[in-house]
Amino acid sequence: LIIDDNQQLLLALSARLKANGYSLSCATDAISAIAVARKELPDLVILDLGLPAGDGFLVLERMKGLSDLVAIPVIVLSARDPTANKKRALEAGAIAFFQKPADNHEFLTAIQHALGETIALSTFLQT
Repeated sequence: LIIDDNQQLLLALSARLKANGYSLSCATDAISAIAVARKELPDLVILDLGLPAGDGFLVLERMKGLSDLVAIPVIVLSARDPTANKKRALEAGAIAFFQKPADNHEFLTAIQHALGETIALSTFLQT
């Protein structure tokens, strides 16, 4: 699930991820982000901090407070200053923080790592 209000970024990131074999859904504001996450139960969330109807920190806080969303890894991808926001995002439950524009290789590696952990956890929980 990609949560970002920038349509150009959504299109570019969607194309990049689809080219790497990922299927995805999108949300463009904080309110729809939680609704889409609860409906889709994604394996991973890529979250912008600057969103209409509440910021990304609100989304992250709500996700980590809901039992059906708490285990979903969240990668923050934001144009906001990492000096002020990276620590806060990680403390709120994000597994990684990238400043826009993110290095393609590092970003995809973080996604693969997060999904590998998710797959391992879901396999463990099914046994």
